[in-house]
Amino acid sequence: MSEEEVSPSQEGGVQPTYELAKLFVSSLEALAAAGEVETACRLAGKACILLRSSDPRGARRFNALLHRLTPKLTW
Repeated sequence: MSEEEVSPSQEGGVQPTYELAKLFVSSLEALAAAGEVETACRLAGKACILLRSSDPRGARRFNALLHRLTPKLTW
């Protein structure tokens, strides 16, 4: 999902969970870029699990992040 896409809204405003997910994905990308790929993957996996039933769209964002990061794992 790109930054240009319209975020989901609730009564005309941006949902806080959508913005929090964006922030968390960005943070995990920065963590991975700092050399902590395994930690970033583990946290993304936990976020995916937490969101899979309540927010499938959010879970897919973390799943996509995992797919981008796992090739960078060194183990």
